[in-house]
Amino acid sequence: MPAPSKNNLYLGLFTLSFALILLTVWIPMDTQTGLIEKVRRQVTIGDALAPTVAGLFLIVGGLLLILTERNAPGQSTSSMSGLIFASAAIFIIAASLIVMRWTGPLAVWMVNALQGGDLEYRLLRDNAPWKYLGFLLGGTMMISGLVGLVEGQLRLRAILIAVAAVIAMIFVYDVPFDDLLLPPNGDV
Repeated sequence: MPAPSKNNLYLGLFTLSFALILLTVWIPMDTQTGLIEKVRRQVTIGDALAPTVAGLFLIVGGLLLILTERNAPGQSTSSMSGLIFASAAIFIIAASLIVMRWTGPLAVWMVNALQGGDLEYRLLRDNAPWKYLGFLLGGTMMISGLVGLVEGQLRLRAILIAVAAVIAMIFVYDVPFDDLLLPPNGDV
């Protein structure tokens, strides 16, 4: 009888290690404010809150894999098809992030080229519709691309679900907060 696969254990250990590095090294070095900032009796979300919450979710997921799924029956073993799938997922995420980052500036450049204007994306990044262009297009591309990868084909249903999910994220993260910029606008 072959030895049981330990892929879940390795994935859990990797996820837990990455989350610990994220929380202890990356976030403190990359953010200028804490989790929550209070200035003149006004409480705002700090730069570190969202990545810290993501890191905590990674810790929970890594611990669940280590503690409950490490010896689960039916784990797949490493294979070339798994490597191809992971590479395709990484490519979809990277391409989506590139689209997310450059859609807004490219749209402003196109408007300037067509109308002869002198708009600057940096000054428009907190105004609708400019602040939503990259997040909507890149987020839709990422979600529908990953769903299409998992299902083996890209369907209109996946694209519509992705658009709905991104719009829901906009209403959850952007609409209630005046001083929050959706990705990638905080970096531009």
